[in-house]
Amino acid sequence: MNGPGTRVLLLADTHGALDPRIAELAQDCTLAVHAGDVGASAVLEKLAMDAGRVLAVRGNNDVAGKWLGALADLAALPERLEVPLPGGILVVEHGHRQPAARRHARLRAAHPTARAVLCGHSHRLLQDLAPAPWLLNPGAAGPARTHGGPSCLVLEAGGGDWQITAHRFPVLGRAGRRS
Repeated sequence: MNGPGTRVLLLADTHGALDPRIAELAQDCTLAVHAGDVGASAVLEKLAMDAGRVLAVRGNNDVAGKWLGALADLAALPERLEVPLPGGILVVEHGHRQPAARRHARLRAAHPTARAVLCGHSHRLLQDLAPAPWLLNPGAAGPARTHGGPSCLVLEAGGGDWQITAHRFPVLGRAGRRS
């Protein structure tokens, strides 16, 4: 990567429970960005402790009846964010407002000046690095519908280069053991 960069943890769909291995990855990042369905104030607090700085958007399950914690924390979550990073803009939205059919084309059309669009909702890990903007879905960073295990992405954002690393962890059993 050229020049100084920013290491960013990209995650989504925790639904109130952050996988501890993903929380550990946050310790090596200067920023954590959550693409919605956070589910609990404690998830944001844990990320803030580990990464220092946290940004998050509201997902379709981030509603008063399902939120665990202070409702003020829920009310503070916007529907969309634009995050300036070295080398470009990361746009963040949950993705539930875009129908599944042609979701990528619609997100690209909605955010043509972004370097990448981060979304969640499907719980499926995806890196679509085709035409700009890139589409990134970190999968589910909590226990629900992980499609192979909890996952996230780490973005190394430098002035001239962005690099993405995917992380997927084995599913933990009830006692916190790999199953």
